[in-house]
Amino acid sequence: MEKEAKGQLRGIVGKDYFLDSPNELYVYSYDATPLYQAMPDAVVMPGSVEEVAAIMKVATQYRIPIVSRGSGSNLCGGTVPVDGGIVMVTNRLNQFKEIDQQNLTATFGPGVITQDVHKAVEALGLFYPPDPGSMRISTMGGNVAECAGGMRGLKYGVTKDYIMGLEAVLPSGEVLRVGGKSAKDVAGYDITKLLVGSEGTLAVVTEITAKLLPLPTAKQTLVAYYNDLTDAARTVQRVIAAKIIPATMEFLDQATMVVVEDFARIGLPLDMQAMLIIEQDGTELQVEHDIARIADLCRAEGATEVSVAQTAEEGAKLMAARRAALSALARVKPTTILEDATVPRANLAEMVEQVNRIAKQYDLQICTFGHAGDGNLHPTCLTDERDTEEIHRVEQAFEDIFHAAIKLGGTITGEHGVGMAKAGYLDLKVGPVGMDLMKRVKEAFDPHGIMNPGKIFAKSSRRRVVVKTHACEHEHSHN
Repeated sequence: MEKEAKGQLRGIVGKDYFLDSPNELYVYSYDATPLYQAMPDAVVMPGSVEEVAAIMKVATQYRIPIVSRGSGSNLCGGTVPVDGGIVMVTNRLNQFKEIDQQNLTATFGPGVITQDVHKAVEALGLFYPPDPGSMRISTMGGNVAECAGGMRGLKYGVTKDYIMGLEAVLPSGEVLRVGGKSAKDVAGYDITKLLVGSEGTLAVVTEITAKLLPLPTAKQTLVAYYNDLTDAARTVQRVIAAKIIPATMEFLDQATMVVVEDFARIGLPLDMQAMLIIEQDGTELQVEHDIARIADLCRAEGATEVSVAQTAEEGAKLMAARRAALSALARVKPTTILEDATVPRANLAEMVEQVNRIAKQYDLQICTFGHAGDGNLHPTCLTDERDTEEIHRVEQAFEDIFHAAIKLGGTITGEHGVGMAKAGYLDLKVGPVGMDLMKRVKEAFDPHGIMNPGKIFAKSSRRRVVVKTHACEHEHSHN
């Protein structure tokens, strides 16, 4: 990066919010995704939309790549600065601007932590449903960029279902406002929804207006254990067919149960092949009715044991154990690679069987858990990135898993995003016409290609692992 450009950036944000020493930059060279790393040339931390706009103008003038970043908790390599350039950290844009109880909306900056949104609105008897597993540290800007999901996706949907309006800065430095508080708005193309899930490749979001719901007054949690994976998957189908939509329906296979029990010590029966954790919310009468009916359906489909949490604390403990699955798995081996292949829930059992077959074929330890109600599985490989031969098998295994998901009518990602990790597989899902259209949309927003380059659109159809440091660059491609 040119010295003059660095000087301009430092002048915009101030010396305390401009970083360019190797030790400082290293922290921003990776995110929560294993195997991917690349050093930026500078890090800037703007404190206002005006500063964001000024930074974008400098980036465009000098054709400098720019990667917007929140907490870096994403799992698709989405904030790795693969082409160097500027990492723009938006955590200082963390003002909670308004909770509008008349229109049931909240407006805040992209740096606000997701869990803080939950706490703020729930204190007023309101509800923001999306609950990604990283919500204690993830920012709302990151949630918008990746269209984050979570355990409540079955009943309530994901981030895109709650974003009503955005303020965003284009590469030119122009400030764009789209959407708003109106419940109905069909004026032109829906740019709001286009920006949600665009992974920082089109613009930098600087303000978010989200839809809120009334907070449910009651909640109950049920757990069911199974000797057969197919019985657990069939239960999911039966519950939905009975016209019951639970708040959450979570699945853990035996391998995951063993690791979670070692981590959380909650008394899971480790001789079982699978478990479902099902939570329902709503009015007290409706919740009691639904949980009783779900328990009956679990037993009818072969559950060996069904129990209902007797207290809110007991239910919260079960859900906390499920949320701890990734942390528990990460303790087993040095590298934990978590994916999110998703299929229609009617194909859930077959997809789990495919994952187990693929794990055996490639001699890998893959544990599977996920959001059973919406078919969003998280096959998680426990490995060691220093073992290059095994990593090659991991790449081959996940390629087979993605192909299996597509063959079953599913997708390569349900909530993590494409980023670098799945850029080589996007064409499997959207096809050549879809890829061409998305590239043309990208070019309309970002004619110079500076916005988060190397993400979503792969340079080839192969999956790529890229590692860069300030001293050297290495690229490894796996077929």
